[in-house]
Formats: sequence, structure tokens, C-alpha cells
Amino acid sequence: MQIKLSAVIITYNEEKNIERCILSLKDVADEIVVVDSFSTDSTKKICDKHAVKFIEHVFEGHIQQKNWAISQATYHYVLSLDADEALSEELRQSILKVKKNWKGEGYSFNRMTNYCGKWIKHGHWYPDVKLRLWDSTKGEWGGKNPHDTFLLKSGNKGQHLKGDLLHYSYYTIEEHWRQAEKFSTIAAKAYHEAGKKSSWFKIIFSPISRFVSSYLLHRGFLDGKYGWVIARITYWETKQKYKLLKSYTS
Repeated sequence: MQIKLSAVIITYNEEKNIERCILSLKDVADEIVVVDSFSTDSTKKICDKHAVKFIEHVFEGHIQQKNWAISQATYHYVLSLDADEALSEELRQSILKVKKNWKGEGYSFNRMTNYCGKWIKHGHWYPDVKLRLWDSTKGEWGGKNPHDTFLLKSGNKGQHLKGDLLHYSYYTIEEHWRQAEKFSTIAAKAYHEAGKKSSWFKIIFSPISRFVSSYLLHRGFLDGKYGWVIARITYWETKQKYKLLKSYTS
């Protein structure tokens, strides 16, 4: 028996990306739900053009927003995408097969990121395995803002699908720097609220460890100039996160 599938997306000022995301879901999802944090650009207009279920809701955090968005879906089988993501054709076909023969509680797939026009295939960015297709009664969004992850309940298992989730991340390096600054602040606050502590050891050595792992151990250098840029910004973001965390607890 074929299942019914709800695709769920959260948005805020995503006019650059949302149409590509929606179009990749056509003929895969039985409904598309967009939960928007009161965008001031053309996001709503684009969504209305494609007749998706569009709901506005105050943003209280990535994890909170995604869990609330699930509750707005008609079907409990959910495919969750970010607005800057889209299904590759191979992944579309994999999901269509799963819909006809659902066997697991959840399904993961690799995410491949487009950075300033180049597909990144090494470092920590690929294969970036994401669990994004699941029975929503079997788990919920968790993790630490802004890095959310869907957690299946104990005893439930996921399976892996062929095909890439295409992630159109940053159009410029400057955009990446701005996001790194934003994310380091959000992460530091989330760590502080969770009772985590920083130290000079973490401020010095955690960024170095992250850089070495990304650029050398996971061969980020094979992505050329952008592999270096990504590793460098990752180093700075990690350092900034622990510096901010230390300032909260000093």
C-alpha cells in the first residue's frame, strides 16, 4: 500500500531558493507545508504561486520551529527539507520507491553542498548524511540550535537511500562569514543554556582540531580554494563559539 507523504519546509526570506525546493518535491510529496517566520521578501508570493500550504509562525529556534512544523502536516510520514535544499533526480526516484514499499521508521541520504557555484565533495561537508524522511510518530527534532537533527526513538532504525540531497548553501564567501558569526552566537547561547563550560584549552585547541579534521583528515584540500576557505571559516566559527561561551560563564 502506498503511503501519503507530507513535505515540510521552514523559511525566512528565502526568495532565492524556495521555488527550486518546491519544484523538486512535485510528484513526490502529497502535500507541501511551508512554515514561514514572517518573511519580508517574496517568499510568500512564490509559495502562493505553487499552491502550497503556507503558515506563518513566530520563530523560537530551529529545533522548536521544525517540531511545530511537523504538527501542521496532514500525514505522519514526513520529508523535511530546508529551503536551500532540493532533491536530486536519483533521490526523487528512491523516495518514490519507498512510498510504494515503506519498511523502516526513517530514511537517510547524503547531502552534497554547492558553495559559491562549486560542488563540495570532501571535508566534513560530504557525505553529509541526513535523516530527513521518517514516520513522525517515531521521533522528534533535537540537537543544539542552530544544528538540529532528527532523533528516532530508542529501538527504531533508519535505512539509507541512494541519491543526493542538493544543498545550495552560500552564494558568496562574505555570506558564509556572516552566517558563521550568527551561528557561533546561537551555538554559544545554546551551550550556555545546556550548562556547558568553555576554557582556554577549548578556545585554542578545539578550532585547530576541527581544522585539521576537515582540511587534512577528511581531505578538504581536494576541493581546492573553497576547501581551504571552508576549513578556515570553520576554524574561526569554532573559536568564536567557545570565546563567547567563556564570556557568558566568566
